[in-house]
Amino acid sequence: MTTTQTSRHLLDHDQVRFFDENGYLVLRDRIPADLVDDLRRATAEWMDQGRHQAGPPGEEGDFKFAFRDGHEVMFRVDYVHSKGSAVSLQLLGSPHVLGIAESLAGPNFVPTYESLVFKAEGDGAPIEWHQDAVHPRNHRIFNVDIYLDDSIAGEGALRVVPGSHRAAADICALTDTAGWDLPGAIEVEMRPGDVLVHDTMIVHGSPATQGNRLRRTLYYEFRPAEQILVEGPWDAGWVDARLRLVPLGLRAYADRQAARGEAAEPYRWRVDESLRPAPAGGAAEELRIIHDAHTPGTWCSAGSV
Repeated sequence: MTTTQTSRHLLDHDQVRFFDENGYLVLRDRIPADLVDDLRRATAEWMDQGRHQAGPPGEEGDFKFAFRDGHEVMFRVDYVHSKGSAVSLQLLGSPHVLGIAESLAGPNFVPTYESLVFKAEGDGAPIEWHQDAVHPRNHRIFNVDIYLDDSIAGEGALRVVPGSHRAAADICALTDTAGWDLPGAIEVEMRPGDVLVHDTMIVHGSPATQGNRLRRTLYYEFRPAEQILVEGPWDAGWVDARLRLVPLGLRAYADRQAARGEAAEPYRWRVDESLRPAPAGGAAEELRIIHDAHTPGTWCSAGSV
């Protein structure tokens, strides 16, 4: 088989098998260093945007805050493509991300969420054990986690419970029984440019960080169109709107490569022609397709969300 930009970045059989058996997969140095550098600069700008738009704790919006130790702390930025930088679309349209999406969701992958989650300097609050989204498991639903800062074992790195993705978990019972020491749990140490792919049903969380260092992770969730159209929680119109992000991302990545003098064969998007979207309106309107529903996950502190 001729090696192409598409085939070079697909996961191999052993990687897919490991993911299916364990519910996670680590890909070292998956994202090129120059792209990581630009993402670090862009995320710093998004965080500044949020700090200037701070609202009451819990208020819905693209910038999420918590109230800790008597003051507001921002911890999340949603809909990152609409925050003024092309780099998040460049990342989405890169073969480094799309190869993962196609390998696990098939050619009709849909980019369903894009968020920056971070622990700010001096605010290393834990993220309790949870499952992101519980579903019938007829298809793979997964997050591609792009690490922009060190996440060090022994200093509050993410913990996962391999194999826990196969069924809904009683998070409260697990937490009450073992706290952070769940049987089989492992720490996943990550460096800038590493990618962690995790099944939305794997039990995972992170203790309080040590050292008060900034830790940023970009999360891109993907689902097969076939799964959404049968199980929801969105409809065909929403799928069409979200699929418009893919050609925007492909174009943004191609423009990036051309500007760097590194023009390369584009990633071949093999979506079914019945799903291939036609652009509707200006790009700005296509960058922020909101979620009017969510697939519930499981937590203990807040119940099912």
